[in-house]
Amino acid sequence: MKRIGIFIKDQEEAIDKAVELETWLKSKGIEVVTKQNIPAPITSKECLVENIPRAPEDLSCVVVLGGDGTFLSAIRWIQDTGVPILGVNLGAFGFLTESSANRLFPIMEDIISGTFTTEERILLSAKVLRDGEAVTCQTVLNDVVINKEALARISHIKTSIDDYYLTTFKADGLIVATPTGSTAYSLSAGGPIVHPSLKTIILTPICPFTLTNRPLILPDTVIIKIELDERDSNVFLTFDGQVGLEVTHEDSVVIQKASHTIHMLRPSGLRYRDVLKAKLRWGGR
Repeated sequence: MKRIGIFIKDQEEAIDKAVELETWLKSKGIEVVTKQNIPAPITSKECLVENIPRAPEDLSCVVVLGGDGTFLSAIRWIQDTGVPILGVNLGAFGFLTESSANRLFPIMEDIISGTFTTEERILLSAKVLRDGEAVTCQTVLNDVVINKEALARISHIKTSIDDYYLTTFKADGLIVATPTGSTAYSLSAGGPIVHPSLKTIILTPICPFTLTNRPLILPDTVIIKIELDERDSNVFLTFDGQVGLEVTHEDSVVIQKASHTIHMLRPSGLRYRDVLKAKLRWGGR
């Protein structure tokens, strides 16, 4: 561990903790690169963009101080560098930021000494096509969500898998999630909890009009295509809840597994089932 990045939520508690961590790391002869969370603009037609600030590839790891939103922004900073990432929770819930702030320095001791494991997580690549041209392309860790921007009207979401027409979801929206994202919006919409090491893609309709439209788990090798009906308006597409844009019946949304993955650092002794029990308060009265 020669050089460590610290990705910071724009919040006093996170900034103070970052200063404390930076001082501690420098006392051990480790160089520190700090980056404050600034949401990236949705201007890209490529999923990996050179004009968006990108983490140095020589970082040993990145430590995220904040909540899950900050963690997702850090993923956009890391892109395809392969730098492993550790989430330290300073937010309210924190499924991605698994480690607690009060254990930060013991955890960092373990990481510096090499006592940790890494867990590979898949990402999704989502491209919006209009008149055959790419309007934008984004890479997400959690989910791509299509839903109504304002009025509570049903959308007609035509969905195809590998160019095979599956169904038209009549629903408030549709969530396309990774296993990592199965505990985010998809879970709130009634989707399954999927272990993050599995290679799957989850389709979860939001409040479907037809009760037989249930969540669907697909292999991560499929290509999903989504189109809207001419009747649909004020429909918004969001990427990891970070950025988004309005889409119409003239657009096609193509979603598939991204060409790269991320590696999440997991402190020694911390297991995914422990995270589930703690975050979902299982096993308690």
